[in-house]
Amino acid sequence: MAKIEKSIEVEVPLETAYNQWTQFEEFPRFMEGVREVRQLDDERLAWVAEVGGERKEWLARITRQVPDQVVAWESEGGVPNAGVVTFHRLGGSRTEVSVQMDYEPEDLKEEVGDKLGFAARRVEGDLKRFKEFIEERGVETGAWRGRIGPEGVSGREPYEKKDYSAEGTFTPGEARTGPAEGRGPGEESPRAGSIERRDVGTGPETADTPLGDTREIGRRDDYGSEGSGGTHH
Repeated sequence: MAKIEKSIEVEVPLETAYNQWTQFEEFPRFMEGVREVRQLDDERLAWVAEVGGERKEWLARITRQVPDQVVAWESEGGVPNAGVVTFHRLGGSRTEVSVQMDYEPEDLKEEVGDKLGFAARRVEGDLKRFKEFIEERGVETGAWRGRIGPEGVSGREPYEKKDYSAEGTFTPGEARTGPAEGRGPGEESPRAGSIERRDVGTGPETADTPLGDTREIGRRDDYGSEGSGGTHH
């Protein structure tokens, strides 16, 4: 297994940096070679990326997610990889974002690229583009405050909604390489129908209530209706 560790300081508050990172379908905006990330449910993502000139597809599962602290994942088939992103408050409106990632080169080309540091430089470049993206906006495109652990999706923390009504012309769902396949600009991911999402122009904050069993994901009458848990991602 090859290992990559990179960090960067961003000039936004901790909550803003973390909230933006929970918007997985926006990753193609700042991750090199990533063509699409599709949210399948609260814990699973489908990735499409170009690695070494070849198209790669794989599933990833979120193994741990704690608001304003950590997002960890591991792949399920396809490109073997796992890692963790942590967030540290530096004071004022400054945050350190750190990535630790393990991956297995699949062929000789990837092994050579790893030895030459290509993958490490790509991660470093992704963090720099994330910094540019969130600092230019100043606010996140959305937020998910749920927790994920060994028991699945266990709850969410309250989050005070920000007013995005005067924020630029950003169109949620529109990736750097174009809209996600099969979904037009502005359409929400499957994750938008569950715990909580804060997008441009969303409604008022709802009551802070716990989640039910993770097998109930997608049943809006459980926690997606008015007065319950709100919407998600």
